[in-house]
Amino acid sequence: MILPLIIAACDAQAPMAEDFIPEYQGIETKLLDGDLVQFNVAMTKARSAENVAQYAECAAARYTLIRGFGFARHVRTNVEIEGGVWRADAVYTISPSLPAGLKTIDAEVTVQNCTEKGIPTV
Repeated sequence: MILPLIIAACDAQAPMAEDFIPEYQGIETKLLDGDLVQFNVAMTKARSAENVAQYAECAAARYTLIRGFGFARHVRTNVEIEGGVWRADAVYTISPSLPAGLKTIDAEVTVQNCTEKGIPTV
């Protein structure tokens, strides 16, 4: 009779739907120099580093619009996870016109996409 109880105690719980809904835990912005801005974001229940990087991009896009600019260029993003909390430290340049480079974003279009995906912005 003890054996079935031990086996039952070892059964893994099936994941629930809410286990897959990201929890966004905040955005911190820091103006580094003129048009260079750092974004620190945190979230739980991310499925990959890409999810937290997208959160940082959404923050950058909204901040760009708030500052009266239309475009941003991605400089770098560092992602780490500790204790189930994903964190990204991302740096972008913001500008009124499309900057040179491959990793540019149109802030207005990006904010709209973030809103549609349910990803918060600044």
